[in-house]
Amino acid sequence: MQSQQYLQQRRKFAAAFLAFIFILAAVDTAEAGKKEKPEKKVKKSDCGEWQWSVCVPTSGDCGLGTREGTRTGAECKQTMKTQRCKIPCNWKKQFGAECKYQFQAWGECDLNTALKTRTGSLKRALHNADCQKTVTISKPCGKLTKPKPQESKKKKKEGKKQEKMLD
Repeated sequence: MQSQQYLQQRRKFAAAFLAFIFILAAVDTAEAGKKEKPEKKVKKSDCGEWQWSVCVPTSGDCGLGTREGTRTGAECKQTMKTQRCKIPCNWKKQFGAECKYQFQAWGECDLNTALKTRTGSLKRALHNADCQKTVTISKPCGKLTKPKPQESKKKKKEGKKQEKMLD
């Protein structure tokens, strides 16, 4: 009984081993059948880098638009192309629509000019735009009245409670 089980196990092992060898040979021949692709030749180009114009919105002063790109070179197939672009509508346009600045808090009001100012440092420039490193903006101070001293909320509530008790 044990010898029959032993023979069956041996046959199963031999069958599994032969199947493994067959699969290994099939994979090897499949890889050998593939043609080796020649490496792509690196083209040396006389073309220069693309120079991009500013983004021009299709309508209004922000949103989707286009920009023109040009490059030079004796054997360039393409020397001009148009690219889609987008100008964010929440950027400060007075410094260029493609320049994003990080601004400090507003300064104190200058009583001589009635303006308050703040400075911003360049955070990001889209598409290699020429942006100033720092910018300064001003705005009117607004009303220059002295604030009234306010009573604390507790005192107000206590006063109202006493008035109700007297009534």
